[in-house]
Amino acid sequence: MLNSSIDITRRLEFDAGHRIPHHGGQCKHLHGHRYVIEVTLRGAVQEKHGDADEGMVLDFGDIKKITNEHIVDRWDHSFIVAKDDLVLVNFLNAIPGHKTVVIDLIPTIENLAKIAFETLEPLFQKNYSGRLSLHRVRLYETPNCWADAYGKPS
Repeated sequence: MLNSSIDITRRLEFDAGHRIPHHGGQCKHLHGHRYVIEVTLRGAVQEKHGDADEGMVLDFGDIKKITNEHIVDRWDHSFIVAKDDLVLVNFLNAIPGHKTVVIDLIPTIENLAKIAFETLEPLFQKNYSGRLSLHRVRLYETPNCWADAYGKPS
């Protein structure tokens, strides 16, 4: 058989709020989005007869499980805030039981895509013994605006 590489993509959705504190436009205000994350893996189709993943690069359910556990479930219905946005961090901490995700970077779509990629890449690498790689994380902020994050060039 061919040893070609195949890309597969799983799409998931979640809702979250954020703000870009120093932005000159509307995004400086508290607001939210219906985010869509696409996780693209690259690898060879598994050919081991009788294997659970025979004929697949990876079961889409496995991509969903890992992405939900480490990104979607953590970010869904939360407010994502930069740790240096102290006024907002303190305000959100004063709300009992509020789901706040504090990150090191300003929560732009570019930074969120980067964080998602850097979170997921080692998990797919480790769990599947290097037989596949995380090729891309695409994160949509709106249907017309998104960022793509890739690993470092080899």
